[in-house]
Amino acid sequence: MLIQIDTHSGFCFGVQKAILKVEELVSKEDALNCLGEIVHNHEEVERLTQMGMKTVANSELTAFKGESVLIRTHGEPPSTYAALKSNNNTIIDATCPVVLKLQTRVKNSSISLEKENGQLVIFGKKGHAEVIGLNGQTGNTAIVISSLADLSEIEFDRPIELYSQTTMPLDQFYEISAEIKQRAKSKVLIHDTICRQVSNRVPHLKEFSTLFDVILFVSGKNSSNGKLLFEVCKNMNPQSYFVSSPDEIDITWFQNANSVGICGATSTPQWLMENVKQYLTTTLAS
Repeated sequence: MLIQIDTHSGFCFGVQKAILKVEELVSKEDALNCLGEIVHNHEEVERLTQMGMKTVANSELTAFKGESVLIRTHGEPPSTYAALKSNNNTIIDATCPVVLKLQTRVKNSSISLEKENGQLVIFGKKGHAEVIGLNGQTGNTAIVISSLADLSEIEFDRPIELYSQTTMPLDQFYEISAEIKQRAKSKVLIHDTICRQVSNRVPHLKEFSTLFDVILFVSGKNSSNGKLLFEVCKNMNPQSYFVSSPDEIDITWFQNANSVGICGATSTPQWLMENVKQYLTTTLAS
């Protein structure tokens, strides 16, 4: 049986950079605290935890004094940095460079919009770590929308600037942008800030999924990117299955298959896809 791993799947460059930073630091630090999950993949978090990383919640910030705290790829609002600095903590900033640049743009736009009674709108998932970090740049005054139904929160007779969380679906962003432009009665600025390392995987996976009898999509269950990309595979190939580890593989999925494609999310480590391939190769051969 042909078993092939998608060469375009796995960590995006921002996540890869953060993981390498953690691996470097845990070999030197007595203790390294990561604020929130470094990546939405339980297996990878567990691997790094065994190396010495500790995942901590924002609610624990006040307890840190003189410790090393890593800001993950999603970024954090200014209030987090202020809280950490007030207790003499060492901040290791692993915010994705794309997100960091977006935070600066959002902050500058927010300052400009305040002068003209405008509204800064963020297309993203309410409560998502990246969105919390972006909204923090505005003093939490941005309007966060996740669908056309949320457009009722916008006052269309006032200036509007639209940004997007970097991992949102491109087609939905275009749909919302068009609707805002149509309804607007004042100045509108649309900023396409979706990361192409993420969005470009959609057309690729549409093609990849049709090349194999069965698709194994490997991802953490709490990865929004994983859920989105799996649906892309499932829509193209009904014999697509979501697994978080080799333990979840059902061997009956491959009874009538001659080929299997293995792919994953931007938060899926390469070693985990390799483990899935190895498990499948060994099991099918026995």
